[in-house]
Amino acid sequence: MKVGVFGGAGFLGSYLVENLVAQGYQTYCLDIRKGDDYGAIFVQIDILDKQAVLEVFEKEKFDAVYNLAGFANLDKAIQNPASTIELNIIGNLNILEACRINKTKHYLYASSAYAVSTKGSFYGISKLSSEKIIKEYGLRYDMNFTILRYGSVYSERDFENNYIFNLVREAMETGKIDHHGDGEEQREYIHALDAAALSVDVLNKKEFFGKHLILTGSDRFRRIDLFNMIAEISNTPIEINLHDDGYVNHYKHTPYAFAPEVSQRLMPNPYIDMGQGILSCFNQVYMKNNEQKD
Repeated sequence: MKVGVFGGAGFLGSYLVENLVAQGYQTYCLDIRKGDDYGAIFVQIDILDKQAVLEVFEKEKFDAVYNLAGFANLDKAIQNPASTIELNIIGNLNILEACRINKTKHYLYASSAYAVSTKGSFYGISKLSSEKIIKEYGLRYDMNFTILRYGSVYSERDFENNYIFNLVREAMETGKIDHHGDGEEQREYIHALDAAALSVDVLNKKEFFGKHLILTGSDRFRRIDLFNMIAEISNTPIEINLHDDGYVNHYKHTPYAFAPEVSQRLMPNPYIDMGQGILSCFNQVYMKNNEQKD
């Protein structure tokens, strides 16, 4: 079975590619930049190049496709509204159209909890718009799709949009944590390994065709509790600074706003414990810092 992963060199995409390869799928990592391919076949591609997207579909004849490509950083999306709309919506449309033409059996789209939130600005708008386009394709062309709305994903891999890893690095290197909020914001964190495993579990399962799935962790944390956990694990004094001077673009307690669409929620069982996950981040930052010293 051939599975293509657009954005496979990215943060969550790298875990998804690794999981698919481990489970024996013939996996293609399709991205504009090359990263660790974990045994997958790498194809360099820009999702805004409609012809290139069509050609790779025609050549490889994917059975299923995941789309994790595009802007994933909310704050960066606010700074680049036109690029966000173009990449997240038009890029998604190019992949979707190639799926339709080539009769791909299952299209899985990486959305976000911000798609159902009044927060999230251009990022949330781009995700919700893409969801609606996918649903219309499904209705008009009898296309099998599954929309995966990810919560707060973290891991020990060094990526720009890996919030907890970057938080641990900041604490280890500067001895402080600076947060532009009051610390009462709540999140349900899920390790990227668990999120990837859940993403593969729904592949080609008819009961998930046409569904919106929320992939999230089982433990709910306030930001301040996360900061205190990092400080305690570090075993060194960590200064925690809460500035409460904004955070207007992010949700505080829940991303949900009323909408007629109902999502199913998936949680890993068993799952990677939050403390163990953060400890892995510490180990990785420590090793990186020692490599730089050598």
